[in-house]
Amino acid sequence: MNFATLLRNARQQDVMLAIGVIGLIVLFFVPLPGFLLDILIAANIAIGILILLTVLFVKRALEFTAFPMLLLVTTTFRLALNVASTRLILEEGHTNAAAAGHIIEAFGNVIMGGNFVIGLVIFTVLILVNFIVITKGSGRIAEVAARFTLDSLPGKQMAIDADLSSGLITEDQARTRRSELEQETGFFGAMDGASKFVRGDAIAGLIITAINIGVGMIIGTTAHGMSLSEAADRYVLLTVGDGLVAYIPALTISIAAGMLVSKSGTTDGAGTAVIGQLTTNSRTLFIASGLVFFISLLPDMPLLPFWLLAGALASAGLYAHRQSLKPPPLSPSEVAQKQAEQKAASGPPPEPPLASLLHVDTLRLELGYGLLGLIDESKGGRITEQIKATRRQLARDLGFVIPSVRIQDNLRLKPGDYEIWVKETKAGGGTLEPGMLLAMDPTGGNASAVEGKLTTEPTFGLPAKWIADSQRETAQFNGYTVVDNSNVIVTHLTEIVKDNLSDLMNRQELDKLLDELRPSHGKLIDELMPDKLSKAVLQKVLQNLLRERVAIRDLPTILEALAEVVPAQRNLTLLTEHVRTRLGRQLTSQFLTTDGTLPIISLSPAWEKEFSEAIIALDKDGTERQLAMAPDKIQSFLRTAQDTFTRQFNSGNSPILLTSAQVRPFARLLTERALPTVPVLAQTEISPKAKLRTLATL
Repeated sequence: MNFATLLRNARQQDVMLAIGVIGLIVLFFVPLPGFLLDILIAANIAIGILILLTVLFVKRALEFTAFPMLLLVTTTFRLALNVASTRLILEEGHTNAAAAGHIIEAFGNVIMGGNFVIGLVIFTVLILVNFIVITKGSGRIAEVAARFTLDSLPGKQMAIDADLSSGLITEDQARTRRSELEQETGFFGAMDGASKFVRGDAIAGLIITAINIGVGMIIGTTAHGMSLSEAADRYVLLTVGDGLVAYIPALTISIAAGMLVSKSGTTDGAGTAVIGQLTTNSRTLFIASGLVFFISLLPDMPLLPFWLLAGALASAGLYAHRQSLKPPPLSPSEVAQKQAEQKAASGPPPEPPLASLLHVDTLRLELGYGLLGLIDESKGGRITEQIKATRRQLARDLGFVIPSVRIQDNLRLKPGDYEIWVKETKAGGGTLEPGMLLAMDPTGGNASAVEGKLTTEPTFGLPAKWIADSQRETAQFNGYTVVDNSNVIVTHLTEIVKDNLSDLMNRQELDKLLDELRPSHGKLIDELMPDKLSKAVLQKVLQNLLRERVAIRDLPTILEALAEVVPAQRNLTLLTEHVRTRLGRQLTSQFLTTDGTLPIISLSPAWEKEFSEAIIALDKDGTERQLAMAPDKIQSFLRTAQDTFTRQFNSGNSPILLTSAQVRPFARLLTERALPTVPVLAQTEISPKAKLRTLATL
């Protein structure tokens, strides 16, 4: 394989990098001629400048994830050049000043200025600046960034899982976000370790400098007959030049490392962010201009430099002041408000036909005019796509497609208000801040870590804050879960849909499910319906399952379970309980934790007895039953249940309530209002292979 073929290889970059790293190792042992050392030193300086410029123009640290590895490679390259130049200085330094290459000689002459003492002092200052200030500061920044990244990791993972479970993002999007989170954690961790490597490089540079000067003077005076002053002048010149050509790229890369890990809370390049933020406030620029002008009036102060700076600051302040007088661009909410005002000024719209007033929307989302930008895709609105994704996710999880959601504006609402309607009945709503983000701390941590307007999250009633977009990364670093207005609305809509699943399972949706199932299970459907099982009964059974958020995706198993007991059994409660028993494996797997166990709170024998004695039969065969428990007993049971489950929720557990098969429907009947999200399972519904973890007894 020739060289041209190698370059055309799909993995040529990896091959060239491997060759380069091996070449670096060879440099430690193979002597180099002066001209080749000049080429490598020039390449080292160019690489340092290239890395610094790249860091200045990247917008996010994750755009340069190769930086830690590149930092190690360039540091190794620099040390290899130091070893090669030291060999030339000690072996050939007595012959002439260009023995170690012309670049080292040139840099030495620039710093020395004909006096090796001055040159040595200046070089020492440069070393101390890099070692004590820049390298140490960059290392500290990397260490703190790595720690905060790890501290915020659980909150970010919870946010991704919450968005996925609510259908706001697809599995591919969740996988991409988890990959980015993994890259971010690995990047800052690698930067923390690489910064220690750079600090070691600075220490090695100090030792190499001392060796070059001390050993060089000894060799020059003893082996080559040079006078002490001549040896000092020659070897200090070469050592300072060698150190300078090493420290220029080291300095640029150390600065680049500090700037890269400092890119938090900004989404622009370094120049845009710094200049934009420094020149935003005209008042600070005018004050700075006045102070600089005042300094120029002090005795013996040169006027020209300070007057030039004062004039530049005043000009920048004047420009910023004029920019602030210009009207800011309209936000999406303001555009929507203006359009609404124009629409109102143009006169009332034509009255719709009376027949259209009879239409009932199954699901409707009404938005105040301040939130209309959320549905305008040209302005970044994505709530429509999020609702579509939610419907797809619910279809996968529950087994049927929820009806479409109608989105419309409502000028009677406040600008930031929204309302969710189910079959013309208001099911929920909330008030948002257009253009702001909602930050929630699920761990109940430091509430003062992020500045914002206190509020309550509308879906679950959690304490939260409204923050500006510029505070997003700061909030995430402090463990907050940060969501935008679209996510807040879609999450609320998802929970309302789950709470009203039984109402959404109408006859039309049932017909769709049966039509989709008929090609594969036509005989089963014909065997049952309509002779043994009516559509009305099947609809009621499915509604009972959905009321407790049991997925009906396995419709064939549900029909087979019903075929086992109909037409002999007609009681809807008993039919539903029989179906639940057949769906035992599905129910069990639905509530398993990540370690494969099923956390339970079991109903005590005393309460089992209370329920059994309170169940009375309404007919002779005992199929129609109801609960006749005393009100004080009901209140006592609910208080005990709330206290027990609240303690487990506060401990981070999400247990189920486990009862006997006879008691289960009545226990669920009582807990439905007080603890609507707590699943109640019968012992017969638990898979035999499930590993139970008893947390408490109720």
